[in-house]
Amino acid sequence: MQIICFEDARVNQLVPIVQARPAYAVTCASLRLVDRLKQLVAGPLQGSSLSGSVRSYLTLIQKLDYELESVEQALGGSKWPSDDDGLLIVNARMVPRVALDDVLVTLAGETESCCVVDPEDGSVLIARWTAADLAAKQAEYATDSRQSVVEFLTEQSLSLPKRSAEASAFHWPHDVVAWHMKEMRESIEWRIAHGNYKQTADGVFVGEGVSVGQYAAINTDDGPILLENNVKVGPFCYLEGPLYAGQGTRVIEHSAIKDGVSLGHTVKIGGEVEASVIEPYTNKQHHGFLGHSYLGSWINLGAGTCNSDLKNTYGTINIEYGETKIATGMQFLGCFIGDYSKSAINTSIFTGKVIGVCSMLYGFVTSNVPSFVNYARLFGQTALLPADVMISTQARMFARRNVTQRECDKQLILDMYAQSEAEREATDQYTL
Repeated sequence: MQIICFEDARVNQLVPIVQARPAYAVTCASLRLVDRLKQLVAGPLQGSSLSGSVRSYLTLIQKLDYELESVEQALGGSKWPSDDDGLLIVNARMVPRVALDDVLVTLAGETESCCVVDPEDGSVLIARWTAADLAAKQAEYATDSRQSVVEFLTEQSLSLPKRSAEASAFHWPHDVVAWHMKEMRESIEWRIAHGNYKQTADGVFVGEGVSVGQYAAINTDDGPILLENNVKVGPFCYLEGPLYAGQGTRVIEHSAIKDGVSLGHTVKIGGEVEASVIEPYTNKQHHGFLGHSYLGSWINLGAGTCNSDLKNTYGTINIEYGETKIATGMQFLGCFIGDYSKSAINTSIFTGKVIGVCSMLYGFVTSNVPSFVNYARLFGQTALLPADVMISTQARMFARRNVTQRECDKQLILDMYAQSEAEREATDQYTL
């Protein structure tokens, strides 16, 4: 069977957390959709091929960092899916829940073409096409091929018989935190059941080379703690499950990590952190509070940086994405920070704020911040941050982690700069 994981037009609602990565690579409760699909291809759906359809500027990143061919590469000269077992298309915005595995395996086994539709926005989440129905659609596509194959098949999937399934999608960045809080315990338990870990205490599971400093306080009443290979925890730390720390992560002394935290690999974390997702290579190693937030990769939060995740009125939080205002229904909601952004010492980020990629924050962050902006309203200064400055900064960051800066990494900065131009134009004070 051919499996295609595709980004649809609604992926732009997930900016800035998908600006530097395909939607299937967003971490939620320590899991990513791309990893779940690869595990299915290696296991229950063994023998299937997996390819991705992403925004064009991410195609090379997809190939190099996620080892997925584009759909065009996977189809080769045929330009049309052709497999005796048919096709499964999966929306890249889908929540990577543990329960999704059974849903995908069940739909892959369907003998008739069918579709799972998002009840919230009517978009296609999963579609199963039999080989016969695919062949019947090929002639229709050949007569009007202005759309890509994936766009055509996704549109045509809406006419297939509908199936109900335990499947959901991210519609806005705050959905990631909401689902993270719901799924964290089950996700960690799944990891433990399917991995090779040593249990060092009740509810504490570790990989090779893990060290925990003296006088650490451990609480697993609400879920297990999983520390991957070479995680280092300093002395006098408080760790509360469910908690996941990726390979090579360092937890700084006197830290409090609690209420469901997912840390990517090679992260440095300190201070007080709760109910948050932090992607690989990000640093928040000094004192300061971070709660109910999502941080992309290659972010650095300066000492004393704090965010608010609760209104003084204790009411539910509204959040703005561009000109769209959303009532989240969530009482606790922090910030969303795009890749490569930085904060200066003692930066304070107000409740429910969205910070774009490659921006620099100073003082009080009382409004959303576009990408590639020096934000210092407290000091009466806001200015554009040129892409070449961020490319130079990227080189220095990579060198500190012994990561080679590739041409595609530089190009990603340039592409994100171009992609985010409209959001800066909407706020006319960000000029050179």
